[in-house]
Amino acid sequence: MSKAKNRGYLSLVLHAHLPYVRHPEHEFFLEENWLFEAITETYIPLLDLFFRLVNDGVDFRITLSLSPPLLEMFNDTLLRERYGRHIERLIELSEQETRRTRRDIHFGPVAKMYRERFKVAHHLFDKVFRRDLSSAFRELQENGQVRIITTTATHAFLPLLAGLPKAVRGQMRRGVTHYRKVFGRAPGGIWLPECGFAPGFDRYLSDEGIRFFFLDAHGIGQGRPSPRCGVYEPVACPSGVMAFGRDPETSEQVWSSAAGYPGDSDYRDFYRDIGFDLDLDYVRSYLKPFAARTFTGLKYYRITGRSGPKRPYVKRRADKKAGEHAQHFILEREKQAQRLTQTYGICPVINAVYDAELFGHWWFEGVEWLNRVLRGIHERQGNLITITPEGYMEESCLNQLKMQECEPLLSSWGEKGYSEVWVNNSNDYTWRHILKAAERMIYLAEKFPRAEGVLKRALNQAAREVLLSQHSDWPFIINAGTAKEYAAKRFEEHIGRFSRLYQSIISDDIHEEWLTEVEGKDNIFSDIDYLDFNQI
Repeated sequence: MSKAKNRGYLSLVLHAHLPYVRHPEHEFFLEENWLFEAITETYIPLLDLFFRLVNDGVDFRITLSLSPPLLEMFNDTLLRERYGRHIERLIELSEQETRRTRRDIHFGPVAKMYRERFKVAHHLFDKVFRRDLSSAFRELQENGQVRIITTTATHAFLPLLAGLPKAVRGQMRRGVTHYRKVFGRAPGGIWLPECGFAPGFDRYLSDEGIRFFFLDAHGIGQGRPSPRCGVYEPVACPSGVMAFGRDPETSEQVWSSAAGYPGDSDYRDFYRDIGFDLDLDYVRSYLKPFAARTFTGLKYYRITGRSGPKRPYVKRRADKKAGEHAQHFILEREKQAQRLTQTYGICPVINAVYDAELFGHWWFEGVEWLNRVLRGIHERQGNLITITPEGYMEESCLNQLKMQECEPLLSSWGEKGYSEVWVNNSNDYTWRHILKAAERMIYLAEKFPRAEGVLKRALNQAAREVLLSQHSDWPFIINAGTAKEYAAKRFEEHIGRFSRLYQSIISDDIHEEWLTEVEGKDNIFSDIDYLDFNQI
């Protein structure tokens, strides 16, 4: 469709990522539930939604980034088996709850809703997707309406590694290599973790064949020179790689729990879960494997308001509100596109960029809202259409439009927008270890350019430990304080294992039995190449 016939484009971008959590040394491990909850509440519902839209002939475009750690967990046999048991336990719990609430006019229907949702999730996972979510996403991409992009190897916050170009390039290269392995093609774009950017990164991306990436609005708006159309057209970086800027207006409407849609009083309250609300003896059978109270996914209350008792959740009311909010979103985007067209004389692209886990997990009704948005835009056939960054770039080329040129500013998203979430008084101690380990890994890659046998295995495992220590999730969680002890312990374990590997490699005293044990625990990237740290 030609740009001349449209007032604006909506580029919806969902970023899907979780830290690599896998503990084969324990039969049950509480933090593995982060993955299982997201599979049940976000990833399977999104897959189901996209396939239904395709089958219904809805013309939509959406971009989805899938991080390598998330894909590695999708493809892990142990975690697939554990998720199967997890969803079966949830079905048992929901059936127990259906019996308990059968005479309750408020909670009974909600318990039945959960039972049906869990059964559908189990059926889709086991029978339809055959426990292979990566292949399901790949099938969607081959259809053409869902575009999947990559991110870096272990979602490292790159601006703080900028002084070590080989470490930055190693993260990028492994992300691109992993994407090729899973999807059988080169990625067109990349999600820079936490939208973290420093000048010069675009050159590294260009070297890896990446054509575009995303930044928060101020990273582009305060770049040099300041782009005339702001974030409503992409900017060409000095390398020629395109940067798409996140739109603040759509961000506020969907992200904010205070001013945005997710805070509506009719929507489900995330925190009121029966794992904490009900008597411990009653839920003990579900909680027993973890020896602690935890979220079950069964939540019976709506947000209600800031004061007073919570009221029971009514799905009919929530679905109605999701439809109203979707309609409001579409109308506001059409008005915004018309306003931008009049202001700048362009057909703007509005980049609506969100964490995928917001939809279904944090905002229970978010998947249904997205469904209504995509169907609504298709049905209106109006002045707004959905597009991917690749599609927008192709349209611009066809119409021979010259893009804005700009060198973006060092920036991130998150509070204050300049890295503070990932380096502050709570977590800054991690960075001296991260940087020292990266320096040492680069040294090892330079010192042993042609390693073989046990030495090569040790070097590859050292590279895994360095990458796993660089997860942006560890300093983020330490700063947030939600699972601070676990994040700190995981970080210390990876640094500790790397240090031992480094010493054993340097001293030519590699303990193969211990190396085998560590390879079994931290087994991310079976095809890893430690020489990624010696490329420039």
